Amino acid sequence: MRTGGARTLPVEPRQYSPLRLTAPSNPSSATAHQALPLGRAATLAAALSAALSAARSPVLALATALPVVFLHIDYQPAFVVDVGPSVTVTLADLAILAVAAVAAVVAVRTRLRPLRAGLPIWVAAAAFLLFGVVRSRTGTHLVSSLKFSEYAALALAVPLLVRGRAELRLLLWVVTGWAAIASTVGLAQFFGAGIAGGWGAGSRQPSFLGQLDFAALSGLAVSIGLAGLALGTAVVGGRRLVALATAAGALGLVLSASVAGLAGFAAATAAIAVVALRHRRLLVRPRAVALGAVAVALVVAGTLALRGGDLVQFTRFLGLSEQTASTSRDVQTYGQRTVLVWIGWQLFLDHKAVGAGWNASGDPASFEPYVPAAKQRFPGAAPLSFPSREHPWGVQNAYVQALADLGVVGLGLLAALLGAGIWVAARAALRGTAVLGGSLALGWLLVTMGVLAALGLVAGVPADAALWLALGLAAATHRLEPTGDDA
Repeated sequence: MRTGGARTLPVEPRQYSPLRLTAPSNPSSATAHQALPLGRAATLAAALSAALSAARSPVLALATALPVVFLHIDYQPAFVVDVGPSVTVTLADLAILAVAAVAAVVAVRTRLRPLRAGLPIWVAAAAFLLFGVVRSRTGTHLVSSLKFSEYAALALAVPLLVRGRAELRLLLWVVTGWAAIASTVGLAQFFGAGIAGGWGAGSRQPSFLGQLDFAALSGLAVSIGLAGLALGTAVVGGRRLVALATAAGALGLVLSASVAGLAGFAAATAAIAVVALRHRRLLVRPRAVALGAVAVALVVAGTLALRGGDLVQFTRFLGLSEQTASTSRDVQTYGQRTVLVWIGWQLFLDHKAVGAGWNASGDPASFEPYVPAAKQRFPGAAPLSFPSREHPWGVQNAYVQALADLGVVGLGLLAALLGAGIWVAARAALRGTAVLGGSLALGWLLVTMGVLAALGLVAGVPADAALWLALGLAAATHRLEPTGDDA
């Protein structure tokens, strides 16, 4: 089996962004984006389908949109709109707009009552997103910040459209089913199937999302499974849902082999375990606890097995073990991330208060002044590890990027947003007013926070959807009425 260390190509999160200012460089991607009549027909058909679904049950609009937002841009029909910078409008954009339209109708009908419990989240989200818009220095950056804000509609939609347990279980089945399909594709790639840009047999795989977004989706699914094992399968939606979510999510986390995703998964597991212990659920489910422990152990072992080579190379990069020729010749994942974080930190030190501007850390004018010093600081790093005009890698860490782009103010607003979500979810889970909803929201949010530590603030990627869905679920916990199994 090949380890992750054999894969030395640098990872550029920006390649996953639906904000395209030029034609795609990937021929297959270009073909998809140039097929405008087919793309527009497909997007209009999807919008019509969502509208018809919403007429029967509003939550169906959200359920229909989830598979689309958890899909790499290269596999979505799209068309280009010229508004100064050329903006690619994808099927995911239209799906989110359809969800927003349905949610707006429900908001008017209910006079915003479902949103009141999530007020701390909405205030923090509005402040962070508005600050990002204000700190957009160019038209390109403004489009990026608006694209990032667009996905926040998913957070508002959850408490408006998920009215109770039946709607929640529908969403959990959709997330689980889509994660199972993603893991099946990833498994085929792992065994050598040349589909969806697989990385070759024995390597970590992107499925149809990209490695980090694959980890985010898988993390949502495995959180469903762990919540079912800890709180009771009947509470979540039955044994089949819990079994499939656990298996698909755990397999996806291993195949994506994201150490950041693994860290988020560990935090989510701990949070769900604390809630279950608080309500004395684990003590009466020894078999479920054992199954959960096996799943956790397999995820940890599988991820470390696939990333063992990268971790060994990182110790060489740090000087903790003897270097080899490949250490400085090839781009090493964690060595490169160290370089990029260092550059982001230097940029922050020169723009402490409000940063260099939304997504400005990826601009050559922002990072180029620090590259010579970075090369002196990290003489053993491969030349391609450093950002350049041809490869503006970005910071690839949401929290350091927030400092570099938005300064102390921006990081504080981001921390307030994430903290508000954790507080609302944890309060509901620990008090017992909504154990299931609170536990799931905590799991989803912590997994996504882990993934963002390796991805950054990239507009329009599936990890954005995971973040806002988690925050929306935290705000919706009060709508998930407790039953005898969840009180």
